[in-house]
Amino acid sequence: RHLSKQEMIDWWRILNKKGWGVSHWPKEYGGTGWSSVQHYIFNEELQMAPAPAPLAFGVSMVGPVIYTFGNEAQKKYYLPRIANVDDWWCQGFSEPGSGSDLASLKTKAERKGDKYIVNGQKTWTTLAQHADMIFNLCRTDPSAKKQSGISFILIDMKTKGITVRPIQTIDGGYEVNEVFFDDVEVPVENLVGEENKGWDYAKFLLGNERTGIARVGVSKERIRRIKELASQVESGGKPVIEDQKFREKLAEVEIELKALELTQLRVVADEGKHGKGKPNPASSVLKVKGSEIQQATTELLMEVIGPFAAPYDVHGDDGSNEAMDWTAQIAPSYFNNRKVSIYGGSNEIQRNIITKAVLGL
Repeated sequence: RHLSKQEMIDWWRILNKKGWGVSHWPKEYGGTGWSSVQHYIFNEELQMAPAPAPLAFGVSMVGPVIYTFGNEAQKKYYLPRIANVDDWWCQGFSEPGSGSDLASLKTKAERKGDKYIVNGQKTWTTLAQHADMIFNLCRTDPSAKKQSGISFILIDMKTKGITVRPIQTIDGGYEVNEVFFDDVEVPVENLVGEENKGWDYAKFLLGNERTGIARVGVSKERIRRIKELASQVESGGKPVIEDQKFREKLAEVEIELKALELTQLRVVADEGKHGKGKPNPASSVLKVKGSEIQQATTELLMEVIGPFAAPYDVHGDDGSNEAMDWTAQIAPSYFNNRKVSIYGGSNEIQRNIITKAVLGL
């Protein structure tokens, strides 16, 4: 089931009390001092439990940007609040017409004295309905080349002029939003790093996100669940797991997942070799294959449950079409996972990055 905002906060505070809330951060900012591989193992165990996922926008995205590029005042104020979930964060990147081509964004921040005046619109903003803060990419130099005139600005969601409008998704859920900024006043001290250098910080952040999107542990747990359910559900008078074609599909996904896991471990082991704030280009490989495998596992789950994926009521039905309780979230999960090949930079964009930065073509 989906956890409430308060349940997520309570869970993360339990981890933070143990010292595990921001395990991958440097020790001076509350991290564990673990190696990248140790953190990877911890995160995979969380996914395989399965335990609630980290509150990625704060812990894994804006937190590392702040401790890498922010000033001392920002580190002192924001980092403890992120670790303890005193602030729930959302991401202000995508805009109408500026998704995969993110650098074409039009939301602008005009400096007036000690404030920025922000105007524009963000879309597909995940969990903005819960957010206390948003890290926003804004255009601060309209005359510069599109990647060169962007700044990374932190904005309080309670600021006058911000409107959040929900977007209903195909699975019936509500997790994404449109966010509008109308003459929103933001203190200049909320600028992270240098003005017009926000694109560099965004690339750093997205490199971290793409590594996390691989979600090897999630796919491992889902495969375990597929095997369990396929042993229980029958098709043609025998368990689905005994169907040769189904077993071949499952084996193919397992092999691809093992290859992805080994690739991710190599990327994790090489972390830090690309210089401060520079993502490993191989994170694009993880993003592409990780998202494809996540989608493949939801497709296998749909195949296991067959017609129960979309139960329906028919007048006079004897109950033979009544779905089992565990099927309720499988179809919504299938539809929801269509997004994983789009967010964090679409897979088409990632293939271009791989071509240039990894293969050197």
